[in-house]
Amino acid sequence: MTKSLSGLFISFEGIDGAGKSTHIAGLAAAFSDEGRAVTLSREPGGTPLAEKLRALVLDDAMDPLTESLLIFAARRDHLVSVIAPALRRGDVVLCDRFTDATFAYQGAGRGFDLKVLATLEQWVQSDEGLLGDPAGNQPMKPEVNTVIEPHLTVWFDLAPEEAALRLAGTRIPDKFESQPIEFFRRVARGYADRLQNHPERFARIDAFQNREAVWQDVRQVFVEKGWLEGATCHERH
Repeated sequence: MTKSLSGLFISFEGIDGAGKSTHIAGLAAAFSDEGRAVTLSREPGGTPLAEKLRALVLDDAMDPLTESLLIFAARRDHLVSVIAPALRRGDVVLCDRFTDATFAYQGAGRGFDLKVLATLEQWVQSDEGLLGDPAGNQPMKPEVNTVIEPHLTVWFDLAPEEAALRLAGTRIPDKFESQPIEFFRRVARGYADRLQNHPERFARIDAFQNREAVWQDVRQVFVEKGWLEGATCHERH
């Protein structure tokens, strides 16, 4: 896809400490420099309701099904209120985590039933006309599969041991960040499984490199897809 008025939905994935946030900001600046409207958001969260549900998910003890239901409830509100309207406008939507995180954290990490998560994905992310163009009824993505998913998922792949070193002492951990290292090994394997199952949608980034090298790799992904110009813009890191 070359630059056009069509919206782009990009998600960013990786375990805590992999460095997603810095490069999301850099990409937002790069797209803005090329005249694209950018919507920045995150999951769980992105709307007033979803942010309330995020606080519950991150701080309160609950069983994996309750946790998954809250996350998907937040996701539906986020899709209806933020993501779909932005895509209809033709924005570039940059989202810090989306459904792949649910399969990695609740599925692989918590050991929750992947088939149940897949069913929730189908229910919650059903297009149901959300991605019709701004003036009419034609869907932006006319494929048979009407589940809304990112056009591209950028996965920052980092060993859990290195992520833990980066996070040590930087902030008070939430209930996920305070999990033992084996939990994050399972999460990392969950992300690897998602890449294997959806290779056409994923771009894997070696997040062990220094920040500048990671940024160059991230930007090159978007240049090769024709979504950013090839010449390097001024850096904002």
